[in-house]
Amino acid sequence: MMDEENTPLQPEEPVTPETDAADQEVGKTAQEDGEPTISEADQALLKVAELEEQLARRNADLYNLRQEYNGYVKRSKADGLVQYDAGIAKVLDTLLPVLDDIMLARQHDDLTGPTGTILEKLEATLSTNFKMERFGAEGDVFDPNLHEALMATPSADVTEEQVGQLIQPGYMVDGRVIRPARVGVFKPE
Repeated sequence: MMDEENTPLQPEEPVTPETDAADQEVGKTAQEDGEPTISEADQALLKVAELEEQLARRNADLYNLRQEYNGYVKRSKADGLVQYDAGIAKVLDTLLPVLDDIMLARQHDDLTGPTGTILEKLEATLSTNFKMERFGAEGDVFDPNLHEALMATPSADVTEEQVGQLIQPGYMVDGRVIRPARVGVFKPE
């Protein structure tokens, strides 16, 4: 079975001097009969139209390329800010044990003299430049977004879950929790 697409519709005639002369004669009669032929002006207009179409396509390609580049620049800036914030968070996270030790030393009145001043400046710098703040205190309302409950004790003195003991303070940077406060919770009975 043969494909219909592959079969020629008409058998091709071999070109002979008689058939070639006949084709030339048909061409002459077509020109004499007044059928349109393409003049040089028309050819120039067709060429201009073709070039205008190419120009429009190139302009569209250029526009698309500019849009793609602008999108790339925006994504790069956003990614840079995310990476910057992640780097700051990582550095501050590594400082948390130091800050915990500072807090414990303060509770035992071990921070005096120049050491105490340096540590106060460190805390002030973290607070001012990085908007880092410590949170969590006894009596705060328990919030699972801010607190990590390590133990819970029923109590008749409270009507809602409340921080009963601060085991380790929490820290947040610019409103984002770096470490939740680790607490003991009083629960209503």
